[in-house]
Amino acid sequence: MHPNVTSSKPGRCPKCGMELREVKPEPSPSPTPSPSPANVESSSFSSSKIPNAHITDQNGQQLNFYNDLVKGKTVAINFIFTTCTASCPPLTATFRRVQQNAEQRGLPLQLISISVDPTIDTPERLHAFAEKFNAGPGWTFVTGDKNEIDTLLQGLGAAVSNKNDHTPMIMIGNDSADYWTRAYGLSSPSQLVELIAGAAARK
Repeated sequence: MHPNVTSSKPGRCPKCGMELREVKPEPSPSPTPSPSPANVESSSFSSSKIPNAHITDQNGQQLNFYNDLVKGKTVAINFIFTTCTASCPPLTATFRRVQQNAEQRGLPLQLISISVDPTIDTPERLHAFAEKFNAGPGWTFVTGDKNEIDTLLQGLGAAVSNKNDHTPMIMIGNDSADYWTRAYGLSSPSQLVELIAGAAARK
């Protein structure tokens, strides 16, 4: 219908000849409820969820994950694999800076890097990887039997079906206070140390 012609009856447009049909007014839509704010889930993680998995460190030493690395300590845990060329090298470099900053501040801290590719990441490979990033004492690189590592990753909420999909996330915890939080692993080392200091101060 021609834009300048209006009609209240069916028929044909006198200008263009187009057939006219009745158009019923659309009911005005009901107001859309404003979306409720996204639920921000406070960390419900607890030390009781951490498996005491049998693992091997970069020196070939057999350990129990919870008892030997976490119990009674303030820890920062990240997830890496040695053949990674994307996020793992910067994640590991950041951890080294975190370790240095924490030492300067006198913060007692256990750093833990868990391989999400334990079949490839033998203790020898992890040892070479640790040396490449000048990892100091108090930083444990974790590998072991795939079933044990899978159980560990599942318990920590970090299991992935494809190693390349692992998240650049850091778990920060104070086991004595059973306080846990998660942080973006590529945050600045100073920001991460502040979070660690906050966790260590929990009673």
